[in-house]
Amino acid sequence: MSQKNGDADFGDVVGEIALEKLRSGFSFTEGPIWHPYEKWLIFSDMAGNRMHRRGPDGAFEIFREPSNKTNGNTLDRRGRLVSCEHVTSRVTRTEADGSIMVLATHYDGKQLNSPNDIVVAANGSIYFTDPTYGRMEFYGAQREQELPFQGVYKIDVNGGLTLLADDFVQPNGLCFSLDASRLFVNDTVRQHIRVFNVAPDGKLGGGAVWAETKGKKPGAPDGMKIDSRGNLYCCGPGGIHVFNPSADLLGVIPMPEHTANFTFGDDDLRGLYITASTSLYRQRVRVPGLRLF
Repeated sequence: MSQKNGDADFGDVVGEIALEKLRSGFSFTEGPIWHPYEKWLIFSDMAGNRMHRRGPDGAFEIFREPSNKTNGNTLDRRGRLVSCEHVTSRVTRTEADGSIMVLATHYDGKQLNSPNDIVVAANGSIYFTDPTYGRMEFYGAQREQELPFQGVYKIDVNGGLTLLADDFVQPNGLCFSLDASRLFVNDTVRQHIRVFNVAPDGKLGGGAVWAETKGKKPGAPDGMKIDSRGNLYCCGPGGIHVFNPSADLLGVIPMPEHTANFTFGDDDLRGLYITASTSLYRQRVRVPGLRLF
């Protein structure tokens, strides 16, 4: 475990490492989300082309099949499921009656690459990353890229799509700061996390490198979340890298499998549910996460 500020800091935030494997046998797990009131967890088995639901009683069931190789998921301000589909290059929303509303498919007349990860702002605007991973056979459907860049986008509350940044190699995980004045976006290929200022109209400024995920073990920036004290968790070499609000690395939660994403759950939001390759894990932490709505 690589730690910059000592065991006490990492211990105060994460606590003792005690991973619990909840289930295995999947193809490639991704996109976990926790419903704070209904107490269920939904996650994607992206390569398996299905989504799974773990109920309040701990039982697993198939939530959606086929899933168009859905990757990242979140909940909007009304608790509706919002998802990134790799095969169709769509951002969709699941309505209360189970119907699916398509929110975004194209930019400037060209099909999006493959929406990957997604967050919702307090005003209901949706931000998502659009790398090319879903145009690979295992993670999506192999096909030629139409756009000449890999971008970060915003869908406003009226449905308008705005390109916010296009200077990434492969943008992936993203999350807001506690006060929502900044947006963190990582770049898988460059192995770093960038930070942008969020303007009143939702557009982004800045974009300097905020931190790097270093290490010789397998893994790269992917899923990313912030906890209730502003500590930032990001997938990286060897597991999940935990940074304090000043971008100092506190330590790494070591994982036995390549880790793609995670979310905070349980009644106290101290259960870190981790999607790692073939398995779903849980690690109890000391500092709670944030509710999605």
